[in-house]
Amino acid sequence: MATPTNTRFAVAVHVLTYLASCAAAGRTTPVSSEELAGSTAVNPVHVRKVLGPLRTASLVRSRPGAHGGWELAADPGVVNLAQVWRVLQGDDPVLGIHGPNPACAVGANIQGVLTDLDHRVARAVLAELEGITLDDILSSAGFDAEDYAALLP
Repeated sequence: MATPTNTRFAVAVHVLTYLASCAAAGRTTPVSSEELAGSTAVNPVHVRKVLGPLRTASLVRSRPGAHGGWELAADPGVVNLAQVWRVLQGDDPVLGIHGPNPACAVGANIQGVLTDLDHRVARAVLAELEGITLDDILSSAGFDAEDYAALLP
């Protein structure tokens, strides 16, 4: 199986779940990019690049400074994964459509077919993600009180 080249959505869901877990645990201090990077096993800079658009969409908020960091800004029971997908994916192709040779009999006609297929796949992805909230992710992951307690500083 091919390795995905864009992991922003997966990192975003991971980080949002982490932040929702911290909130559920009663944590009152923000979570640093370094702590989030430790959980996601990606660079803190990448975490901040993923969180930036989520902050613009009011899904998270950040506090600057030495004791700053990130917090969930929305109700995890209301935030669905389609919102996250739209923020990060936008109108970018889902399937990684290439630029075929227009001089080729197949290449001249395949672009429209692939573009239509990409739009159908994108609609199907969004339809599936609409019904999944951050609370659903927390439940699916099987978090319990001990797990939440471990997230307190």
